Amino acid sequence: QLQLVQSGGGLVQPGGSLRLSCAASGSTLDNHAIGWFRQAPGKEREGVSCIRSDGISTNYADSVKGRFTISRDNAKNTVYLQMNSLKSEDTAVYYCAAQAACDYLHIPFVWASWGQGTQVTVSS
Repeated sequence: QLQLVQSGGGLVQPGGSLRLSCAASGSTLDNHAIGWFRQAPGKEREGVSCIRSDGISTNYADSVKGRFTISRDNAKNTVYLQMNSLKSEDTAVYYCAAQAACDYLHIPFVWASWGQGTQVTVSS
């Protein structure tokens, strides 16, 4: 059974960078699209970025385009979200997810497997 384990996150000043990791256990990520989502207090969970199994095709929310980069290393069974030029509005709990297509990045409940979540706080 596919399980996703997240690492990274933390507190960073505005303009700073963080990298989130999403590693798989129990199965490989090779054939899975992986999505990154976030949920800020009092707000709904939203799709941030997605990478297809080919490792080439990616999607980004307009709010993070040009600042965030999603990538995958199938040899390490891990997907990454590099976050640069962070803003206070990026503060949220971030989740990775699998078992859906990137076409459904805007519909979080479609995704069947979720990481445990990691807090990202952007503050001076």
